[in-house]
Amino acid sequence: MRFLIMAAAVGAGLALGSCATMSEDQCLAGAWGEVGLADGRAGYADDRLTAHAEACAKVGVVPDEAVYFAAREEGLRSYCVPANGFRVGRDGSSYAGVCPASVEEPFLSAYRDGQVLGAAERAVSDAASRVSSYGARAEELDEKIAAKRRECRDETLAEDVRQLACDRVGELRAERDGTLSGWRQAQDDLRWAERELQDVRWRLGSLHAF
Repeated sequence: MRFLIMAAAVGAGLALGSCATMSEDQCLAGAWGEVGLADGRAGYADDRLTAHAEACAKVGVVPDEAVYFAAREEGLRSYCVPANGFRVGRDGSSYAGVCPASVEEPFLSAYRDGQVLGAAERAVSDAASRVSSYGARAEELDEKIAAKRRECRDETLAEDVRQLACDRVGELRAERDGTLSGWRQAQDDLRWAERELQDVRWRLGSLHAF
């Protein structure tokens, strides 16, 4: 794995920034076993160490590859299990191809199931959000229409001001009609998404705990 340190040397002049994978204090602590274990449990690819090496180059710290990778392998053992694969897929997280071939297929099968459930759940959430957004906008427009109608009928106002208010009522009503159309479509989408989610949960319920 010497290529990792060589690659880090190329970036040794880079400053530690907000995108650095480790802080100066973490680099100086030198707890490479803990770092490797955490990276394995998180499913990071082995080039994660290159990023760590670049982050630590500014303070003159070189990662202990042997300790890091031994701990990372231990972390991967808890990452590469079907239950975690299902969770990762459901969360919408990516898979970096880190699991050994002997356990990868069960992990990937669960990961794909998780992706299906996660996508169905997000579809419901998105549709519900659109229903709420359209509904709030429709209420806002109702209030504006009522206000402009009052101006339109207010004989204490100048004629041109009243006319502008009357014209604005028509514009707001047209916008409200479009908003209500979007609200109805969002409701249809929500009902469809909820049925789809129910079906997915029924199909996967006997395979996974969720």
